[in-house]
Amino acid sequence: MKFKLLKSALLASAVAAVGLAAPVHAANDKVVDSIHFLIPGGAGGGWDGTARGTGEALTNAGLVGTASYENMSGGGGGKAIGFLIENADSNSGTLMVNSTPIVIRSLTGVFPHNFRDLTLVAGTIGDYAAMVVSKDSPVNNMAELLAAYDADPKGTAIGGGSVPGGMDHLVAAMVMEAAGKDALEVKYIPYDAGGKAMAALLSGEIAALSTGFSEAVELAKAGEVKIVGVTSDERVEAAADAMTMKEQGIDTTFINWRGFFGAPGLAEDKVAAYQSALSKMYDTDEWEEVRARNGWVNIHNEGDDFKAFLEDQEKVIGDLMKKLGFL
Repeated sequence: MKFKLLKSALLASAVAAVGLAAPVHAANDKVVDSIHFLIPGGAGGGWDGTARGTGEALTNAGLVGTASYENMSGGGGGKAIGFLIENADSNSGTLMVNSTPIVIRSLTGVFPHNFRDLTLVAGTIGDYAAMVVSKDSPVNNMAELLAAYDADPKGTAIGGGSVPGGMDHLVAAMVMEAAGKDALEVKYIPYDAGGKAMAALLSGEIAALSTGFSEAVELAKAGEVKIVGVTSDERVEAAADAMTMKEQGIDTTFINWRGFFGAPGLAEDKVAAYQSALSKMYDTDEWEEVRARNGWVNIHNEGDDFKAFLEDQEKVIGDLMKKLGFL
């Protein structure tokens, strides 16, 4: 099976409307009084970082009065989705962050709901994927990781913050297949969200971690981990020492979108206010500071455009997962 097919199809569906926004000025008019961000995974993961970074930019720019955050992990993200749907009447002030896994996990039946059961607000960013090892690992690049895998396949487990067949698993499989390995033979260890997966890497439970680039940047800067490969076309400024997969002879790229959803039946004026705040956010210095710090790419689509984007990705991913034996 050719996991490298995942590269072009997922990238094509995920980079629609990509652009690097230039900061203009801080906003001086409040659009929304408060937002409560619901995060479907634990602290330290990509969803957590996206929600808190977005809230930071919105409040610092004056577009939103106050922001609060709630981590609700469980069920591969399904617990938070179910909560938002079941308590729609009391969650008009809540935005839930999500990303590509909402498509993957609904296709695989990890949870019974999908994006159509929610109010689609906006897609906001893209995050590259990365392969990461601990600071004490003898591995310093992908060639050395592949050599360790060849020497001891079962002892070179790769972890991720998603279920088997989920995004981190698919990215790891894609990278290994592009490197000439049998991706189905790779030992993948799943964890509930990126924070727990990173803790497993630091404790030595796994040899390497497949994760979002932004989840590894600060730890890499602090010397706690080493980023041995990034799925970008070119090096990312936030961690310029980290080599791309392409630089190392592994022809694969990938970017994961992240965005925000409201409870079903959310009033149109609420939706419009949230969309206005997020749209104006891109023109602020406060957002550019957060974006650059995390190495994110601006991907902005809302309303019907967001729905069309998700439907296209659902078809692309569904077709690929069937070919690859995950469905």
